[in-house]
Amino acid sequence: MTCQYEYRTVPMAPTITAHSKKNDGVEAASYLQSVIAQNAVDGWEFYRVDTFSVQQPSGCLAVLAGRNAGEHTTYYVATFRRPAAR
Repeated sequence: MTCQYEYRTVPMAPTITAHSKKNDGVEAASYLQSVIAQNAVDGWEFYRVDTFSVQQPSGCLAVLAGRNAGEHTTYYVATFRRPAAR
């Protein structure tokens, strides 16, 4: 018997600002902990963090200037899951 899950993805901030010179990842861990806690209230279990890149086509002026590659934007999302209602 397999358990079926429903999933939810939540956008993550691409950059965390450190408030001290000795960071040690505390700000990033604190940010992730707050995102997990906010979703746990509704029964969502943290599953993983993923990154993916989206390429946006160049505009008309960029093409005329010989830049056809477009622009890449990287996104970060946290995935949560919980057992699906039966």
